[in-house]
Amino acid sequence: MSGAKVRYPLPNTARCAFIGLCPQCGRGPLFDGYIKLKPSCPTCNLDYAMFDAGDGPAVFGILIVGAIVAGLALWVEFTFSPPYWVHAVLWVPLIVILSLGFLRLSKSTLLVLQYKHKAGEGRRR
Repeated sequence: MSGAKVRYPLPNTARCAFIGLCPQCGRGPLFDGYIKLKPSCPTCNLDYAMFDAGDGPAVFGILIVGAIVAGLALWVEFTFSPPYWVHAVLWVPLIVILSLGFLRLSKSTLLVLQYKHKAGEGRRR
């Protein structure tokens, strides 16, 4: 029975996406470093080469962080009318922190959902 494929119970999709775990077994890490994808899962040997998030994580990050920061900046401006240097002190660090946080989260979410829904490149019959 050496050629039999081991069947893993379906892991929790949200947990795998949030923590960055393998979408097949839910144990091995997806990333080698901050956002660099590992070649394969060290636990179940799932080949991660089939995953391709493309520019999706960056786009989601830009849209989400932009909406949050723009909304907060407008609220602060119209409520308190601070000088421009206060805006720079408030929003530049927030933009960096949120962008880095959303980038990893959105990349792992897209990869886990890609595996779960068996998404791939479009094919013609």
